[in-house]
Amino acid sequence: MPGLNSTDSTHARVFADPEFQALQRRRSRMSWTLAALMFGSFVAYIAVIAFRPQWFALTLGPNTVITWGVPAGVGLILLGFVLTGYYVWATNRVFDPATEAIVDRLADRT
Repeated sequence: MPGLNSTDSTHARVFADPEFQALQRRRSRMSWTLAALMFGSFVAYIAVIAFRPQWFALTLGPNTVITWGVPAGVGLILLGFVLTGYYVWATNRVFDPATEAIVDRLADRT
């Protein structure tokens, strides 16, 4: 093709590769699943606040003023960190090496 250099040609082969497309679908499915889990958790937290606030108003025990709302809110924040950490781990350990292998395999065909 006129105007394409070897890098453009490699990109075209990588994006057309069925293995790369399957990898991208897996990554996308994981991303959307984690996003839905986080979104669902936020919606559940807000729904409890809106419709059953008495649940979060209960104290943790008889000798404390801390209510269940505090650990629920902290847990929601921690869930965000855990899901982000999992995404980074999966990307670094699974998706990036697989992508590199595909690019290396297809870049050799010049």
